[in-house]
Amino acid sequence: MTGAEVEASKGYAAIVLAAGAGRRFGGGKLLAPWRGAPLVQGALGAALATLSDPVVVVTGTDASTVGEACREAARRLGGEGRLRLVHAADHAEGMGASLRTGVAALPSGLRGVYVFLGDMPDIPTEVFAPLVAAVEAGAPAAAPDFGGRRGHPVLFSAALLPDLARASGDAGAREVLARLGDRVARVACAHPGVLFDVDRPEDLGDAPRG
Repeated sequence: MTGAEVEASKGYAAIVLAAGAGRRFGGGKLLAPWRGAPLVQGALGAALATLSDPVVVVTGTDASTVGEACREAARRLGGEGRLRLVHAADHAEGMGASLRTGVAALPSGLRGVYVFLGDMPDIPTEVFAPLVAAVEAGAPAAAPDFGGRRGHPVLFSAALLPDLARASGDAGAREVLARLGDRVARVACAHPGVLFDVDRPEDLGDAPRG
């Protein structure tokens, strides 16, 4: 980020949803090796690259090992001081419970919050500044767009935090985005990593190249 982009990033936080059991993967998904590190480090590294403060990682299944992997990754990446680990005791309910837990851990006075998914390890950093610009221009939320498909992460304005705090079931933030419809700003992105997630072990070898 440029100096102006660093200044614009102030007042934003990030939530990394890392509580899922990874049943289709066979368990232990977020700890699976990805480019020499645990898979969850990909999403965490991207969240830290936004310069968000704090970066809240929500754990659930494998909480202690996922948490330790995140602490170690944050130390290596120089973001330990911004990392905040929280546990979603009701994570089995679905993504909504994790999102509620993450929002509850945020400080007041934010301008917005990114929501990252822990199994999306290849998010390009160049998308962050345009997302911030879209929200600063008045969009209630902004998301990257690759080939006409909305990707991740989504940046939500602070006005939507009460809605995110009421998320339920496994839909997570999708219901909030559905209600917004075409008011979600779509930021064109040339990197397919905004769509790439890991569901099964074979996906680890299928990362697209931007």
